[in-house]
Parts: sequence; C-alpha cells; structure tokens
Amino acid sequence: MTKTTLALRGVLLAAAALLTATPAQAAPGPAVPGNWLYLTVTKGDDRSRDIHGTLLMCNPPQGHLQAVRACAELAAVEGDIGRMPPRDTFCPMIYAPVTVSARGEWSGRQVDYSHTFVNMCDLAARTGAVFALPDQGPNRPVAGMRN
Repeated sequence: MTKTTLALRGVLLAAAALLTATPAQAAPGPAVPGNWLYLTVTKGDDRSRDIHGTLLMCNPPQGHLQAVRACAELAAVEGDIGRMPPRDTFCPMIYAPVTVSARGEWSGRQVDYSHTFVNMCDLAARTGAVFALPDQGPNRPVAGMRN
C-alpha cells in the first residue's frame, strides 16, 4: 500500500466518521469531533513493507482495539506522543525497523507525529497502547525490565 493510498484511506475514514455523526455533533467545529488521530504502523524498510492503520477517536474511545487505554495514555500527556514516559521493559537487540505516524487533532491543536523505532518491542515500550494495532508480530515487551 503506497503512502498516497494510505493518506486517502485516512481521509475516507475521517469523512465516514463525519457522515455518521449526529446533527448535534456535526455543528460547526472540527471535522471530526473531539480528540482523534489517524495512526499508521509500517514494519520493514523500503524493500519490504507491511502497513496497518486505524482512526482512533477518544470522545468516546473507539476505532482501536485498545481505544480506552490509548486515549487515557494520550490524555495523560495532552496528546503529545513524544512526551510519553518509557515503560520499564526488556527488549531484544534485534533491528527490525517500525515507522509510526499519528495525524489528527487533540484539544484543538494539530498533531503530526512520526518516528522510526528499532523494533516492535521498543515501539510498545515507548508509546504504550497508542500504536498497538493488530498483526504486529511477536516482539512484545517484557514487563518489569528495561533495555
């Protein structure tokens, strides 16, 4: 899936959320009411890619398998993913790059976050449930340890 296709998918998901909104929610204001982020996780490098994405909405939490937890973690840092505290985890030192992005709105301000992590374990240790999308492979952090 190309980045253009991925971006188009995100726009279509946001439009679908708008179309399903009740008239009270569709009043003037942000395109998608409340705090929301379109999240993508890309495993691999330029030769081989595996891309997953979803629209996370937090008022109420939905659109993500761990929406309640992800929204709570984002609320704790006011939507600034870069400020999330790292978890105490032990991650294997295996290079398997994972690039994530989050675009949307939190508390009325634009969010545009992108970062490449060493592997899925490092991603989970540093971003919690936010990018915990389905089909992310076996490298999960081990609680209580730090790399």
